[in-house]
Amino acid sequence: MSADPSIQAASGVHTLWTHAAEAPSIEFLQLSPALIVLGAAVVAVLVEAFAPRSARYHLQVGLSALALAGGLTAVVGLAAGGWATEKAAVIGIGALALDGPALFLQGVILAVGLVSVGTFAERRLEPVAHGARVDSFAAQPAAVPGGPGEREAIKAGWTTTEIFPLLLFAVGGMLLFPAANDLLTLFIALEVFSLPLYLLCALSRRRRLLSQEAAVKYFLLGAFSSAFLIFGIALLYGYAGTVSYAGIAAVVDGSVENPSPALAAAMGNDALLLVGTALVLMGLLFKVGAVPFHMWTPDVYQGAPTPVTGFMAAATKVAAFGALLRLLYVVLPGLSWDWRPVLWGVAILSMVVGAIVAITQTDVKRLLAYSSIAHAGFILAGVVAVNPQGISSVLFYLLAYSFVTLGAFAVVTLVRDAGGEATHLSKWAGLGRRSPLVAAVFAIFLLAFAGIPLTSGFVGKFAVFKAAAEGGAGVLVVVGVLSSAVAAFFYLRVIVLMFFSEPAAEGPTVAIPSVLTKAAIGIAVAATLLLGVLPQYFLDLATQAGVFVR
Repeated sequence: MSADPSIQAASGVHTLWTHAAEAPSIEFLQLSPALIVLGAAVVAVLVEAFAPRSARYHLQVGLSALALAGGLTAVVGLAAGGWATEKAAVIGIGALALDGPALFLQGVILAVGLVSVGTFAERRLEPVAHGARVDSFAAQPAAVPGGPGEREAIKAGWTTTEIFPLLLFAVGGMLLFPAANDLLTLFIALEVFSLPLYLLCALSRRRRLLSQEAAVKYFLLGAFSSAFLIFGIALLYGYAGTVSYAGIAAVVDGSVENPSPALAAAMGNDALLLVGTALVLMGLLFKVGAVPFHMWTPDVYQGAPTPVTGFMAAATKVAAFGALLRLLYVVLPGLSWDWRPVLWGVAILSMVVGAIVAITQTDVKRLLAYSSIAHAGFILAGVVAVNPQGISSVLFYLLAYSFVTLGAFAVVTLVRDAGGEATHLSKWAGLGRRSPLVAAVFAIFLLAFAGIPLTSGFVGKFAVFKAAAEGGAGVLVVVGVLSSAVAAFFYLRVIVLMFFSEPAAEGPTVAIPSVLTKAAIGIAVAATLLLGVLPQYFLDLATQAGVFVR
């Protein structure tokens, strides 16, 4: 005798509610790096709300440095505990992966954030305003540039301490981005770190209108890229019936056992898979600044406050390339015959366009922006290798590139004239005679960008080109070497300009920074030389960390 349908329905509902009521298992220890940073960001917001204005600066700097150092310590502890190797696992109800690449990239992001706190907190470069030291950020961001509200804020000696919680939220999102193990977590992490960056780009004390223009461009183009990404996620969900990386990979590989009729029908529709993959890749390639999704990069790098530019140029690339690696190597390895040719073209365009257009630039920040586009192409050469060496070489390159970039932009903040930072190349003529130490430090970073031996840039390029050649991308290596030769021209041109040109009579001066910026530049120089002279330990570390959990 069959049961009453109403009883069956009630029983089914009861089962669903019972399942939903089960408390999920959250691995708080394994999630501690992101929890520490995001928790500190929330506390920093409360500091902004309740602490007296005179105490906020010191509280925010101390809290930010402590949180980022704590997160970095947690990452090192997890790696030492074996979570980068034999204990690698999927955590957070399947939303995040804890493995070698995730911990390696999280460590780099936290180190970049910790060094960036020093450049954000610098208050000795700008002239004293009404008896108060000021930083690189607008005194009253909500005021009209040059209006009475801004003048009153400057006169009162206000500083924009909101930059520190924004920095922490951006770092928190970046920590989750390369560790995301499903597409929704990927999208949420993208928005968590993108929105603070849009705001930070608009907060420059000098050239406020240029800064706000950069922020609007970044926001609008970022919104388009986010729309492409979420549309791609929807199509991939329609194809696989899940947003989980493992679930999508199983459907792509055809290893799903006893698929439902609806899923079987969707699996036969390759258009959903190919178009969805293309749209998700577009969203990620926008974040790394690869051609043809690079148009925001020069304007945003030039208009944003230089400390923000340095942080964004270094940390965003690390997070975005980490997410791109996980997507391609974990979710879509079975589709490599389709995405490899596309990334070949993107890599070649990025290397060639970045190197050639940089030659025509007359602004230091725009030159470094096009340099970052070329470096995105070099890193993509390691991505398309599709072998373990490709993963480890990309990890090492991101570590090397992040510190060189931070250091270069930190030096840019020091060269100043009456209008603020002197970023026009003509004003850097003879800098080696005015300030030999600063010019020498900047030359080290330029040589690293060019890939000259005994710098981290050389080892990084050698590693990605070697991996690409072993992966059958020899043509890509040839294009990369030729692009590097072209790029070396404009790097060396700046060095020649600094050391072999006569300084202008009313040229810029080099500001004497506080210990914060000195420490940031010193760490960047040390990392650049250490990774170039003694790279083996870090190469081995990247190799050990280069295995994704599946």
